[in-house]
Amino acid sequence: MTTISAMRIAILSGGTGWHVQDVLRAAHELGHEATALDFRSLSASVHTAGDVLAAFDTVLVRTMPAGSLEQVVFRMDLLHEAAARGTPVLNPPRAVEVCVDKYLTTARLARAGIATPATAVCQRSDDAMASFAELGGDVVLKPLFGSEGRGMCRITDAETAWRTFRVLEQTGQVIYLQRFVRHPGWDLRAFVIGERVIAAMRRTAAADWRTNVAQGGTAERVTLSPENEALAIRAAGAVGCPVAGVDLLPGPDGEMFVIEVNAVPGWKALASACEIDVAKEMVRFLTREHSS
Repeated sequence: MTTISAMRIAILSGGTGWHVQDVLRAAHELGHEATALDFRSLSASVHTAGDVLAAFDTVLVRTMPAGSLEQVVFRMDLLHEAAARGTPVLNPPRAVEVCVDKYLTTARLARAGIATPATAVCQRSDDAMASFAELGGDVVLKPLFGSEGRGMCRITDAETAWRTFRVLEQTGQVIYLQRFVRHPGWDLRAFVIGERVIAAMRRTAAADWRTNVAQGGTAERVTLSPENEALAIRAAGAVGCPVAGVDLLPGPDGEMFVIEVNAVPGWKALASACEIDVAKEMVRFLTREHSS
């Protein structure tokens, strides 16, 4: 059995919430030194001491706090530079960039031959109205950047669609639409680490079409079929994520859609439902990657 020496782990986030604390605990129990760093406090120097991430053996991206375009680009630059120095970054910066963008995620999945709901992305309200009709007049409007079901709404009325799309166009936002999939009121979240599903749960909606636990849904442990497990692993690979939360949604005709791949997935509900120490699994994987 290979013995892994103690490593210095940087946990990048926008605060010190439950998930950061869980990783700090897991790293300490496994004999590693972990430090929580706020993305908003990071700086860099090119010709002198370099950036703060150079002092760590590995980097774990927990969350990317909101900021201006320049701030977010600089934070991603720091991740790219760390990876270029040979420091393992989980998830890799390019995977984070892909998964934070719903259009790019959907495009990568579709290119890999993975089923996703029919999708249209527009900048003009006239184009969005044409797409609304093409998608059957029953769509889910999602923010291009966002998670946990926040900002999503279902639109079935043309007048409501027009008013909503006009506001989005006038405020400089992108209009991301997906055909509504009539589902049985639940979906599946698979937690992928290193080309295997370590745990999965069924999320059941609470008087809403959204199944997210953050929106009131309930979670229970489930064992995926071999087909669904393989689908989740393929989806994570299609966007370049060694660690991912993959959401699978059953359609009305027995098909299974991938509706999201999250590069910075939460695991609070999953850990509770599945009785698994997800944080330790992540730390073990990250430190194995460094030692390989």
